[in-house]
Amino acid sequence: MNRLEQVQARIRSAAEGAGRSARDIVLLAVSKKQPLERIRALIVAGQRRFGENYVDEALDKMTCLADDALEWHFIGPIQSNKTRALAESFDWVQSVDRIKVVRRLSKQRPAGMVPLNVLIQVDLDDEPQKAGCIAADIEDLAAAIDAAPNLVLRGLMAIPAPRTDPAEQTAVFARLHGLYQELAERHPSVDTLSAGMSADLEAAVAAGSTMVRVGTDLFGPRPD
Repeated sequence: MNRLEQVQARIRSAAEGAGRSARDIVLLAVSKKQPLERIRALIVAGQRRFGENYVDEALDKMTCLADDALEWHFIGPIQSNKTRALAESFDWVQSVDRIKVVRRLSKQRPAGMVPLNVLIQVDLDDEPQKAGCIAADIEDLAAAIDAAPNLVLRGLMAIPAPRTDPAEQTAVFARLHGLYQELAERHPSVDTLSAGMSADLEAAVAAGSTMVRVGTDLFGPRPD
């Protein structure tokens, strides 16, 4: 069984344990700092969705892999001077956390392209060094996205602080799912909760995640 099959099996097992269908959970391959040959091997195995943290690195990969029908997600902190590249080249931006970025992404999305799918990144642990808005600011951001003609609000994303206790993992993801449900009740376009990585995807799936972001367990350790 290859790495992709192993991760898919974990998702299926987690979904079955939670009484869910694995078909409702998207696997995003986090390919930051991974060489092209590893990405190509995963593409051959059937993976089509990739997440990147660094704009310039991602653009280079997009150029090299332009012949493949891939879906690209930006999942890193957003610098204002990089929003044009995000708006022009990505299918999804998962790390929107301030209204200034919302306005720039919408203004810079080229005419003729479909609206850019965006997720609001939430800081669940009040970690100042990390990107993400606080829960109280979610609705203001959502309203700004709804008003942006070239964006579509798809849901929430979070990167909780690492936890090894499964009960603690489940509790934090359950809190995130509650925020997601509140958002979905107010905004009909919301259908995506991006949560869970290699170390905690089971807890995230159990709490209702619809997209897990996996890097090392798919690719192996990043090269030095």
